[in-house]
Amino acid sequence: MPHAVSPCICKTIRRSRRRLHATLFIVMGVLAGCVAPQAEDAAVPQKTLFVDRAREVGLDFVHFNGMSGAHYMAEVMGAGGALFDYDNDGDLDAYLVQGAMLGPGKTYSDALFPPQGPLPPRDRLFRNDLVETGVLHFTDVTEAAGLDATGYGMGVAVGDFTNDGYADLYVTNFESNQMFRNNGDGTFTDVTAAAGTDDERWSTSAAFLDYDRDGWLDLFVGNYVDFTLATSKTCYTAAGAVDYCGPISYQPYPNRLFHNLGDGTFEDVSVASGINGEYGGLLGVVAADFNGDDWPDLYLANDARANQLWIHQQNGRFKNEALLSGVAFNEFGKAEGSMGVDAADFDGDGDEDLFMTHLAEETNTLYRNEGGGFFEDYTFEAGLGMPSRGFTGFGTAWLDYDNDGWLDVLIVNGEVRITESPDRVDEVFPLDQPNQLFRNLGQGRFEDVTEEAGAVFTLSEVSRGAAFGDVDNDGDTDVLIINNSGPARLLINEVGNRKAWLGLRLVDRAGGSDAYGARVGCTLSDKRTLWRRVRAAASYLSSNDPRVLCGLGAARRIEAIEVRWPDGSREHWEGASLPLNRYYTLVKGTGQPLPPPG
Repeated sequence: MPHAVSPCICKTIRRSRRRLHATLFIVMGVLAGCVAPQAEDAAVPQKTLFVDRAREVGLDFVHFNGMSGAHYMAEVMGAGGALFDYDNDGDLDAYLVQGAMLGPGKTYSDALFPPQGPLPPRDRLFRNDLVETGVLHFTDVTEAAGLDATGYGMGVAVGDFTNDGYADLYVTNFESNQMFRNNGDGTFTDVTAAAGTDDERWSTSAAFLDYDRDGWLDLFVGNYVDFTLATSKTCYTAAGAVDYCGPISYQPYPNRLFHNLGDGTFEDVSVASGINGEYGGLLGVVAADFNGDDWPDLYLANDARANQLWIHQQNGRFKNEALLSGVAFNEFGKAEGSMGVDAADFDGDGDEDLFMTHLAEETNTLYRNEGGGFFEDYTFEAGLGMPSRGFTGFGTAWLDYDNDGWLDVLIVNGEVRITESPDRVDEVFPLDQPNQLFRNLGQGRFEDVTEEAGAVFTLSEVSRGAAFGDVDNDGDTDVLIINNSGPARLLINEVGNRKAWLGLRLVDRAGGSDAYGARVGCTLSDKRTLWRRVRAAASYLSSNDPRVLCGLGAARRIEAIEVRWPDGSREHWEGASLPLNRYYTLVKGTGQPLPPPG
């Protein structure tokens, strides 16, 4: 059983102690008990927001980090996953990134937490059988799909780089990466060498985007630091115990940008575009139009070094304007240990705001876009500062979990530094922490609703990647969580579809690809306009459902839909006659054209 080897100790009393520290409240009482990692609720309480269904629906995956006691830095950083429709049947499949054994001469018998299943461990692809059977269930199709990914995996990016209508995969590793072309028949082919997209350094998050708006998805590959097994350093806790080193112990690697030539190959334009002119040890990346000029920009979340905002200059080049825009450092002028990141319009003013996760004692950070790509650190005003001080966050995303029309935020947590505490001295991997959920109150403030989020939020695990999407096609956002050296979790949303919703897939042509970067404005009958972006890359090492959801809240209907396509063109669709609570596909060129702004 997975819990037999998992280091994820789930003590409710430990979780409560950390929450007291994080919120600076003092609560009298005694907490006790233990929630087993694999425990499932027989009945869902009325207030439960999410329920873990991973094992129940066949998503049986346990991450292996290859640790043997040497404290290699890579052990604590992975891994991610993806929710995407690889077979075009209308439901989301799952790709989970796996680790490998670390250390020269080490074998699986040296692992402190041995791998489960066939050896060597490898990434897994699970097919969602929902559309075919009417029941949410996943089938492991890794071998049948021809996916041979046995490297030390970190993350995965999804995008149709061949424009054949099928989603391809780019897997980042500690060392060489892999590009898998989707053959459209349920199988994949490794085309890394032919495509020219390998990188032998330590790559982390990657993103597909059409940076030059030529209709072909390009590829950004983020790299971390120059740690190798041969150059591994020894670091210590304050008490003198051996610990994992931080990123400042190593020099950062430059990032790369590959231009899609449209023939299955890519050209390295890292220098020509200016992207590798500055680098800082990247962990998270998100592509969005931050200054409203209809060109895609890149925000890079760096670990313990200044973050970067690469603004497109509309000529194939980018310029880092993070310092001028107010997003290089937090409001105290400090660089933070940025891990996960996402961008969306949380306050309903029509532009892209930023949220990112950080180390314990730093707080996570919310940057509110004031217009034109200029930001203010709004973390404490929003109520997101103090509740995050006791946690180290990784995967995160903006999601409207209750479909009230306001974007909430979910964070998955897990330490990277050995916790020096008397009750943890005998633990081999004492990095586990519970995850958190915050509800957007619609007035620039958030409330912590973790306590009512469900039993899965009482677990204490080493969570890393998180992928977001509607896996059961019921109109609300579910979450796939990848735990380091622990079981994957599939959090099924129990409440979102109680409110009316409209789901949209945007494609560039009939039978074509998801229009990454397109923005959708759903104007509701209460006169609010919800702006959502078609995106896959966000969170941490992960890829998300590219469909967009507009939750209506108390509104009765959607009056109109506006789409701003990646090439800058605009279209309008009437919404009042559309039946709600279902998905639609909007094809570019089939709506009513709108003139450009101004």
